[in-house]
Amino acid sequence: MTKLVYIGIALILLGIILTIIGTIPAPPSKIRGGGIVMIGPIPIIFGSDLASLRIVIVLAIVLMLLWLIYILLTGSNFW
Repeated sequence: MTKLVYIGIALILLGIILTIIGTIPAPPSKIRGGGIVMIGPIPIIFGSDLASLRIVIVLAIVLMLLWLIYILLTGSNFW
């Protein structure tokens, strides 16, 4: 057999082991998060708690300002 066959078998076994380890229950934890969807210059913001929502709002403002600076510097006829 070639080296690639041995490497393939080792990777399959590693995948099986990692899958088994992944089924072990973890202690409960609180997951928080947020996100932003930019449709042109208009943000759609969502979040699971107030702290992550504040971070996403700041990110949305920064992205809108960067978009505005880009439009003004490139002389685009967006307006």
